[in-house]
Formats: sequence, C-alpha cells, structure tokens
Amino acid sequence: MPENAATPGAPGTPHIEFRDVVKRFGSNTVLDNLNFTVDKGERVTLIGPSGSGKTTILRLVMTLEELTGGYIHIGGTPLQYEEVGGKRVRISDKRRRRTTTDIGMVFQHFNLFPNMTVMENIIEAPVNVMGLKKAEAEAKAEALLEKVGMAWKKDARPSSLSGGQQQRIAIARALAMDPEILLLDEVTSALDPELVGEVLAVLEDIAAETDISMLIVTHEMQFARDVSNRVMMFDKGAVIEEATPEKIFSEPENQRTQDFLRAVL
Repeated sequence: MPENAATPGAPGTPHIEFRDVVKRFGSNTVLDNLNFTVDKGERVTLIGPSGSGKTTILRLVMTLEELTGGYIHIGGTPLQYEEVGGKRVRISDKRRRRTTTDIGMVFQHFNLFPNMTVMENIIEAPVNVMGLKKAEAEAKAEALLEKVGMAWKKDARPSSLSGGQQQRIAIARALAMDPEILLLDEVTSALDPELVGEVLAVLEDIAAETDISMLIVTHEMQFARDVSNRVMMFDKGAVIEEATPEKIFSEPENQRTQDFLRAVL
C-alpha cells in the first residue's frame, strides 16, 4: 500500500459506507437519505433505470461530485465530510486525496490520455502519485497488460485501438494503482456488441483472482449475475430491493424490480 494511502478500518468496518447521503443538482434531488454499506472484498452491483442515481453514487465515492448532505466513509475514514461537535465539517482536499488513493474507477468512455502511448497512460499515476520509479512502474504495467491481453499494444496510441482494447487498457490503468476498491461505471455501454465479451471476461478474471471490493453499475445482467455477491435495485435515488444475484434475478419481490428485469432481460 502506498505510504500516503488511507489507513484501513478495524476488522468488521464496512469498506464503503453511505450514511444519510443526499445529492442534489439544483432543485433536482438525485439521492435522498441513502444508506448502504459494502464489505471488504464484496462485489455489489447497482441496477435500475437510467437516471436513478447509480453513476452519481460512484462519482461521489471518487469525489468527482460533492455531497449535498450526509457522509461517506472508506474503511472507517470520512471521505468528504465528517461530524465534529455535532456539526458537518468539510474534509480538506489533502485528506480527500489520501483516502481516494486506494480507489480506482473505470469509466464508460475510457478517459485515456490521447497524447500518450498505452504504456505512458498506465505508468503516469504510479510514477507521479505513488512515487514508483519508472522502471518499476513499467514492469508492473507490462504484467497488467499481459493480464488484460494487451501487451502487444504497449507502444500504441489510444486512437489506433478499438473500443474494447481501450477499455482493457483503462482497466489495466486502474489496477496499476493497486486499488482496494474498484468502481465500474457502465464499462461496456460505449462498446460495439461484439467487443463486450472481451472486456467482461477480463473483469470476471479480476473478480475471481483478487479481493478488491467492487461497486459496479451495469446493464449487463449476466455479468451482474456472474460477478456479484449482492445486487441492489435502484429507482428514483433509493434502494427498493437488494438480494443475492440468484434471488433478485430469479425471484424479485418488488413489482418495480420485476418490471425492470422483464424489460432488460
């Protein structure tokens, strides 16, 4: 773990905790009094209609969005706000950055640096944020590129790669920071259908081989069924049902969940 990373919580502390979380954009309340936890090593998938607040949840954990109300804790460490003397106090940017060092995110649209090669994209943060020596970062990147089947493209520019290849590079880049938490935001929705399988196969391998906690937003229900320990159904910014994949996909109890799954399966 990098020396500037957040200190892990005591045994039994949730890895991610949302407590009374509120998020508004102007007058639009996207999340209202949201409470849930993710345990260490747990893989939780958020499903539900577009606009139900799922991606906002990931962006709040990554501190790409500001909390309107409530608290998020990572391994027991407050992420954006903490309670001090009964008041809600904003965390300093330095403390935020220290906590998010352990969090990786893979975006819907890859977000690779177009002016850098594949190798440069992957080593940028390990060298400049974690302080790894370039040779060490490159050796690590080589191993990750091998894992995602892209070692042969290490000197290519992103513009020369297919969408599926770019997304596999984006996954390797996220893993290069040794994250303890991986956020996956609709990582296949921008891909041509024939490229979806190659990306999901990489993620299934990571889920099987590591104890990284995962918070996943996806419309790929088979992927959700295969990798998740728990599935949460969202509607209008609230969790309306949660269960194991087997239960939620085979015997959903909420009528809204039943209607949603009937539409997407």
